Amino acid sequence: MLDFPVFIGRKITWKIQTNRIIGLAAVFFTLLATPARADDIVGQASVIDGDTIEIHGTRIRLWGIDAPESTQLCRNDDSDLYQCGRASATALAGLLWAIKRPVRCSPVDLDQYGRTVATCSLGTPGPDIGQWLVANGHALDWPQYSKGKYEAAQRGAEKAGRGMWSGSFGEPWKYRACVKAGGRPEACSDDAADRR
Repeated sequence: MLDFPVFIGRKITWKIQTNRIIGLAAVFFTLLATPARADDIVGQASVIDGDTIEIHGTRIRLWGIDAPESTQLCRNDDSDLYQCGRASATALAGLLWAIKRPVRCSPVDLDQYGRTVATCSLGTPGPDIGQWLVANGHALDWPQYSKGKYEAAQRGAEKAGRGMWSGSFGEPWKYRACVKAGGRPEACSDDAADRR
């Protein structure tokens, strides 16, 4: 039998306990992780607009949300017009830059333009990008598709006056319909009268 000084025994016991805790934490987080599916798209994402990204040449439309169009204008809390579509895309780019993890997208469908529609997260597990955009007022819950999944996040953003909710705006789907019907982007953008 070896005779070690007591302090070495304590160090060894502490290391064993630490390793156990680290091992249990690793198992716990592995169990929480959503298993990757074979059709998942994973990689570094580039931003196309506030609700569209691209990974390995595949355009991906974020499921269940709708962000302002690049030509869309909103009014801030001082009633000044600003490019809210650009602000939304900039916020998304900032998120992807700040949290440097691969984006993992799970395809749900294809849209009318042939883009993959998917729920996407930063890492595995990681925050739902659509949820983050809606919670920070850079996109809206699109109930026609989301069935209200992001409704609570939107209520929180509205209540706190985050992003677009600090002023007035038109819903992106209404903006697109107005422009498609021949309206000018400036006239189709402002929905201040309907919100007050």
